[in-house]
Amino acid sequence: MEFADCFPVWDRLTPVQQRTLAASAAERHVARGTVLHRGGMDCAGLLVVRSGQLRAYILSEEGREITLYRLLAGDICLLSASCVLRNIQFEISVEAERDSAVWTVPPDIWRALTEESAAAANFVSELMASRFSEVMWLMEQIMWRSFDQRLAEFLLQERNLEGSSRLSITHERIAGHLGSAREVVTRMLRYFQSEGLVELSRGRVTLTDEAELARLCKNQ
Repeated sequence: MEFADCFPVWDRLTPVQQRTLAASAAERHVARGTVLHRGGMDCAGLLVVRSGQLRAYILSEEGREITLYRLLAGDICLLSASCVLRNIQFEISVEAERDSAVWTVPPDIWRALTEESAAAANFVSELMASRFSEVMWLMEQIMWRSFDQRLAEFLLQERNLEGSSRLSITHERIAGHLGSAREVVTRMLRYFQSEGLVELSRGRVTLTDEAELARLCKNQ
């Protein structure tokens, strides 16, 4: 994955803008669990994922988390540079879910680029619209779907991300993704196990009936 490949508008930037953007990008290798951006406490800049996997999440005053969306290779996190967006504050955090390599573009460089390039400014608008759609989808899931459906869908999504039906993940971690309590997750997983949908062991959930989990997701 090359830096320019992550920007659909790269060819619409001038050669000077391309050189400035590429020269400003600092590559960073981070270990799983590293927090790259912490709410409104900092402005990390534009995060561009070269490899690995990040997640953007919000944290309640009580310490409960909920994952908003994931970022894979080639994805860009604009909200980590929320200080660039005038009159908008995003209290989100970003952490590495896997060992990852990211490029960081300083917020002043990105701000200057969006002010002088219509293509870059339009890209920001499109990216914001895409993220907003993801968050609205999440809100709909929370409001209108039962927890067993949300958990089943999450497990299938993890299976696709990991490429394996054996998921190395704790109940507490699942709760953090879904914005729930660990005890609620544990009860539902034990119910899934009693129905033959999963097998549980320490730090691991194995999907044993993916077809039935998929059917459960579709039930309204």
